[in-house]
Amino acid sequence: MNKAKTDTQTKITMLAKCPTGIQGIDEITFGGLPQGRPVLLCGKAGCGKTLMAMEFLVRGATQFNEAGVFMAFEETAEELRQNVTSLGWDLAELIKEKKLAIDHIRVERSEIEETGEYDLEALFIRLGFEIDAIAAKRVVIDTLEVLFGGLDNAAIVRSELRRLFLWLKSKGVTAIITSESGDNSLTRHGLEEYVSDCVIRLDQRVVNELSTRRLQIIKYRGSKHGSNEYPFLIKENGISVLPITSVGLDYSVTNEWISSGIKRLDQMLGGKGFFRGSSILISGTAGTGKSSFSAHFADATCQRGERCLFFVFEESPQQIIRNMRSIGIYLEATVNQGLLKFQALRPTFYGLEMHLVNILSIVNEFQPDVVILDPISNLTFGSNDIQIKTFMMRLIDYLKSKNITTIFTNLNEGNSAFVEYTEIGVSSLADTWILLRAIESNGERNRLIHILKSRGTSHSNQVREFLLTNQGVQLLDVYLGTEGVLTGTARIVQEAKDKAAALAQQQKIEQKQRDIERKRLLMQAQIQAIEAQFEIEQKEIERLIDIEETQQSFLMAEKHKRAKLRQLDS
Repeated sequence: MNKAKTDTQTKITMLAKCPTGIQGIDEITFGGLPQGRPVLLCGKAGCGKTLMAMEFLVRGATQFNEAGVFMAFEETAEELRQNVTSLGWDLAELIKEKKLAIDHIRVERSEIEETGEYDLEALFIRLGFEIDAIAAKRVVIDTLEVLFGGLDNAAIVRSELRRLFLWLKSKGVTAIITSESGDNSLTRHGLEEYVSDCVIRLDQRVVNELSTRRLQIIKYRGSKHGSNEYPFLIKENGISVLPITSVGLDYSVTNEWISSGIKRLDQMLGGKGFFRGSSILISGTAGTGKSSFSAHFADATCQRGERCLFFVFEESPQQIIRNMRSIGIYLEATVNQGLLKFQALRPTFYGLEMHLVNILSIVNEFQPDVVILDPISNLTFGSNDIQIKTFMMRLIDYLKSKNITTIFTNLNEGNSAFVEYTEIGVSSLADTWILLRAIESNGERNRLIHILKSRGTSHSNQVREFLLTNQGVQLLDVYLGTEGVLTGTARIVQEAKDKAAALAQQQKIEQKQRDIERKRLLMQAQIQAIEAQFEIEQKEIERLIDIEETQQSFLMAEKHKRAKLRQLDS
């Protein structure tokens, strides 16, 4: 009873939220913006304030059936409409359906003179009319600097800001008010953030000539929220913010196995392949076959009817499709079926943060079962080891939380003395680490594969040679010599020797089998001769016995005769 009462009280005291519909923002705010309260959206020019505010209204109208009012002081309604048309938003249709109202108010700063009392009563009347006309639940005011740009009296600015925010609260609307950042403060006046219930800061930074936009929730009264900086993209359908910095280690796992597409490799991995949702690192120097192994896995995924997302940072999709035909892997059909999607992008196009947001945004759109990144070592441009490892940690954790199997290849330096090493130090993050090597012997270079680790499996510790054939990757039988695994010509020679030795051994066995057969036949002949001699002797003895028995019978008969004659004589 007490528990039920406590739960009821908790629900009553929870802050009501207004979902934005903007990808990622509702997650890091745990439900959306504070309902019926003003939100300050601040940042420098070009960071996306107006676009984010407009998307808040558009998503509200299209997804939550909440009408909105956009009050603009810098751009006209037509300019705003044209600016967002490329994102697929039809503002004219929303205005026609009375789900959106745009009101442009021209305020010329040069015409503002600070004299007497300054108040926003006229603005309240005009904005109130727009709100009532369409029963708006959402409001955007863009931007505060135009309203107060000509005022130097901080007391008046603070007082009118408070009046504005209180008036918006009294109307029961969820409002976004945009504001430009100052040199050393969140806003130009340094006052707006103090009277706001929620403050969101946007910024755009350029590092190593690469630009990244970021969002941070500075303040949120009455609610928990993510406090990290979150990179975001302005995409063809709006803003995409991903809460990637908050991914933890509490994702679920499965005991389901999936094949690598190479039967003998599956056997080396315990007979079944990889665990679904695991991360696999394939490392090696140039030309060892990393992309070929990845293509095998992609093809096997699509053959199961699952979806594969293939990120490439060195080659075009057409080039990969053409090259894989040489080893008997035809990817065109799976691309046409929509099961395989290539995403090709130069590493220098984005910074690491933007790459991460872009990758995960595409993952959320395509909903793949498998993600392949080939190669991750190309993403090191302009970044240090800590940034790269953090990038990989957040990416792998996010994909694992979605139970997506991940394969990422890494290019090792050709002159590295440490083959069991990756320059970006991500091997510890992988569940399975497959090392591909090329060794030179007898005037030729041959490829080897070695499973360095595979968590949760009884994997092979054998180094094996493999070939890239017109039927795919082929793992060969192991041949060991005095100096280790035999490969290439040495392996062929050893195979010939083994075949010759096996043939000689087989011939010896066959000879011994013939000798045994000969002795068996000889013994059978001897047995037959002895049996024949025995039968002859047996018959002779039986004849002699018959003669003796006949003679004995005759003698007895004669004796009886004599006995009888003697009796008569008497």
